[in-house]
Amino acid sequence: MSPFRPGNPETGRRPLRVLVVESEPVAVSELRDALKHPQGGGMEMEWAGELSSALERLSRGGIDVVLLDLNLPDNEGISTFERAYAFAPDVPIVVLTEVDDEDVALRTVQGGAQDYLVKGRVTGEVVFRSVRYAVERHRLISALRSLSLIDDLTGLYNRRGFADLGEQHLKLARRSGRAVILVYLDVDRLKTINDTLGHHVGDRALMRVADLLRDTFRRSDIVARIGGDEFAVLALEASEESEAELIKRLREKVTELNQWSREPYWLSVSIGTARFDGMGRARLDDLLTEADQAMYQEKRAKREALEGGGGGEGGDGEPSG
Repeated sequence: MSPFRPGNPETGRRPLRVLVVESEPVAVSELRDALKHPQGGGMEMEWAGELSSALERLSRGGIDVVLLDLNLPDNEGISTFERAYAFAPDVPIVVLTEVDDEDVALRTVQGGAQDYLVKGRVTGEVVFRSVRYAVERHRLISALRSLSLIDDLTGLYNRRGFADLGEQHLKLARRSGRAVILVYLDVDRLKTINDTLGHHVGDRALMRVADLLRDTFRRSDIVARIGGDEFAVLALEASEESEAELIKRLREKVTELNQWSREPYWLSVSIGTARFDGMGRARLDDLLTEADQAMYQEKRAKREALEGGGGGEGGDGEPSG
């Protein structure tokens, strides 16, 4: 990845950081020259020649807008946009296309891209206008969407946000043939915490769970609070980590939190999962139902263990609340 930093000394504001994802050196050079246009002086350029390296760069944050060629050495066509959009939905994307691919480019705009540029017709003025408009339009759309898609308490997606973005995730999984894991999580005895310690303590418990989920899962995964004490995560399966290892890591983080926490309760969660192997069709509601049933079985097993043990402790060994 190669940085280009013209800076913006007149305004003093941080320049827009533009990630150009393009494998053709001539096209990269044209875009580099275009971003040196006087009107584009407040932009920085970084470059990635493959989608995989672009996603790695996006995972580190700090990118304001992406200029994305659809045909790369490791991915081609509209799925290139879908993968980038699903990985970083909070970063606006302007698609780069050949003259004869404008129909495909229009489809990406319908799917969430902010704009498209035809290679060979790129000038500094065109790039400046497209990038600036893409960023401002994306900010406006994000602000409007956040009013209906974000949970006020935790800052995670709500049920509607999970449904909207989850369907995009499943569509990507079907196109790429990658497996998807849905994790359904319920906070044990939240009602008891609310009734005995107050709703403000229960709210803190929910926020702690939200932080645990953010820390456990990748930035590209869809993490949501879908009910009062229920959370869901939809994650593309990573080759380096199995479903069992992922859940084990989540449980370990809960245990670590309890060890240093000064809260007057022991945080406990019940977890269920469902898996889509990327083949055939899958409905998000069906995966939610399957994971919910698995979660309920774990919760019921805890309750039975609690009843059988005389009520001294919770089913996973925590002090009762």
